[in-house]
Amino acid sequence: MGDAEIIPIGTRGRPGRGTGKQPSSAARGLAPSRKPPRAPSGSNETTKDGDQPSPGSSTDVETPTSNTAAGADNEPAAPSSSPSSSSSSAAGSADESTIVTTGASFSTRERNPLRSIPTSEWLAAFQHAAVELFGDQWEPRLAEFLAFLRRRITGDYVVDEYGFDAEITQRFFMAALRPIAQNWFRIEVRGIDNIPTEGGALVVSNHSGTVPVDGLMTMVSIHDHTGRHLRALGADLVFRMPIVSSMARRGGATLACSEDAERMLRDGELVGVWPEGFKGIGKPFSQRYKLQRFGRGGFVSAALRTGVPIVPLAVVGAEEIYPLVGNIPALARLIGVPYIPVTPLFPLLGPLGLIPLPSKWLLEFGEPIRTDDYDAGAAEDPMLVFDVTDQVRETIQQTLYSLLMQRSSVFG
Repeated sequence: MGDAEIIPIGTRGRPGRGTGKQPSSAARGLAPSRKPPRAPSGSNETTKDGDQPSPGSSTDVETPTSNTAAGADNEPAAPSSSPSSSSSSAAGSADESTIVTTGASFSTRERNPLRSIPTSEWLAAFQHAAVELFGDQWEPRLAEFLAFLRRRITGDYVVDEYGFDAEITQRFFMAALRPIAQNWFRIEVRGIDNIPTEGGALVVSNHSGTVPVDGLMTMVSIHDHTGRHLRALGADLVFRMPIVSSMARRGGATLACSEDAERMLRDGELVGVWPEGFKGIGKPFSQRYKLQRFGRGGFVSAALRTGVPIVPLAVVGAEEIYPLVGNIPALARLIGVPYIPVTPLFPLLGPLGLIPLPSKWLLEFGEPIRTDDYDAGAAEDPMLVFDVTDQVRETIQQTLYSLLMQRSSVFG
């Protein structure tokens, strides 16, 4: 065993072979081939190192070429296209791409999907979409919409001194609120004839619902039944909020102050006020439909100075959309709001708790209370202002009790 000759593995018994830089023929046969594929039958092309490839090597795989004619035996394969030439040929056609492989090139042409659609089908699709969006009378409606866009872009529209944009309010705000009023709350309006068709008037309503949705529903209901816009008087908190403030101004609301209210009433506007304020919408569910104090009667003074009628409004159904069962006063003071409501669904269900419950609403406008019979200085008499304020409050309260007795169920 001591004199045994050591033979390197893979050298077929011949010492010294395969130990240098050049691998042995056996090692070359085991390694994967990196030579270009053989030309088709009849070609005399040789390998890189001058050796003929073995019959069973991987270089026997035939690669189809686009330049070899059928039956052209014993002819060498045409040279393959270089990547630069392929890219230059592809530049002439945007839909053609060339794939370059070793020994052959393949050209693929991709069809543009838009080229296969005729113009008539494009026009038919556009007409169908217009009918779905604007209805059967889509042409005049589309023309109106395009004219509306032109006016908004060029600035050819009217905004009054309070920021009210009648076109935006009618086309967008009312269009967005109308399905909620008709399909979700199913609002029933009574006594709409008590709203004057022209001239100034003051609509005084109870306030409820945790969130002032009742004001929005009153605005859309009056507009749909009379064609008039209700100019709401809002609290200062509304006009401190960045986005809400702009939307409120565009929708016709203004700050609840005597000066603005009197100017609107003298201009013949229909003005709406909710004297309970945050005390009304933030009261617990156990005190529902019990009116809170109507403030100091500032709305009555404005009506007396301008001589416009006061129309009392009772709203039933808003108390049940967000039943207020709790409050978080510490958090409310931290963020500067009157209260943080806690309802049976919020914040327990998160964003889903913000969806109002679909209660059935009843709106009844009472008989107008005239103020033009009083003397010119009646607005400065505090006892007279208190008496008229109490008369309006008592009228609304009695109407609420009557509507509650007529209502069969909350969601019926």
